[in-house]
Amino acid sequence: MILILKYSKIKVAKNICVWGILWFVEEEKMEILDIVDENNELINKKETRKYIHDNFLWHRHVSCWIINENGEVLLQKRAAEKKRNPNMWSKTGGHVISGEEPIEALKREVYEELGIKIHENDIILVGIHKSNDEKNRYFGYNFIVKTNYSIKEMKLQKEEVSDVKFISIEELLNIKKNNDINYTFNKWNDKDFYEEIETIKRYIVFKE
Repeated sequence: MILILKYSKIKVAKNICVWGILWFVEEEKMEILDIVDENNELINKKETRKYIHDNFLWHRHVSCWIINENGEVLLQKRAAEKKRNPNMWSKTGGHVISGEEPIEALKREVYEELGIKIHENDIILVGIHKSNDEKNRYFGYNFIVKTNYSIKEMKLQKEEVSDVKFISIEELLNIKKNNDINYTFNKWNDKDFYEEIETIKRYIVFKE
């Protein structure tokens, strides 16, 4: 009887976890985003994230390289339940929801996914990228974020992120050189990747 009860509790816990993930995924699809034109101008229209993706409409996205005081960059492993690039290592980012400024979207995404609060003084906008992917049209706001947070201080949103790690620029370059398929940036063209590496180098602050 005790064993059956324990098994039932485990089964219920697993079901709750699965349903929680499914609810999160569905809620994510229903996020309301602003639609922009091909020049990144707001057109006073908004739709759900799913509708925008399904109809290839222009929208805004944010991403960042988080750099620690050792000159290392943070990578996060995308959760297995993610539709795009599950179980792959990437930089931090997400969509700009309706009414948000890109910098506010970045602060929200970092807090939601990593559980850390970043301040505007530590955030640097380094460029705006116009996606050439006809299946996902967006303007990507690229940021550098400086942080003193350690891995232990981060609280991961498990529906989004399953793991995190800091790695050196040399390790990043080796991953690219070896064309490791577990990293999203190995899907980028070489020009975009090496331009981002040079950008990171300009903002790295090493410990003395």
